[in-house]
Amino acid sequence: MPALLLALAIVSTGLYAGFMLIFQTGIMPALARLSDEEFVHAMRRINECVPKPVFLLVFFGLVAFPAAALFVPVDGRTDTQKWLVLAGLVCAVLNHVVTAGGNIPLNNALAASEPADEPAAAVRAAFEKRWNGFHRIRTLLILASFGLLTASAVVTS
Repeated sequence: MPALLLALAIVSTGLYAGFMLIFQTGIMPALARLSDEEFVHAMRRINECVPKPVFLLVFFGLVAFPAAALFVPVDGRTDTQKWLVLAGLVCAVLNHVVTAGGNIPLNNALAASEPADEPAAAVRAAFEKRWNGFHRIRTLLILASFGLLTASAVVTS
């Protein structure tokens, strides 16, 4: 069971890290090339589509699985492995803190601005730079989490 929990932690974290990295390196640079109206519309539609059951399973799994892997007793687990899992869990939790405290409020504000109360340029200006800053932080955190959890599975001392 502990090996399965660690494998699920690595897989869920890897899937989420890949999603974050693709957003960072491909999707946001592509959206940056759009007009203000197109950018605002596209981000609104993305934010409507992302929080679906499969995404939420991965999103919550990247905290639940490392926590379970950490707290299930394992004979022969080294202190180094425990610390790596704990560090990976901390990075995943911090990723969620940044998401909940930074990106989600910006997504909600973007959705609330839907009935074109203000020009798309102003909506974009209030959203894009801040959202990208938070996204860079959470991408680095989840990549670190993935690396730490993976290292915990292969380190022997």
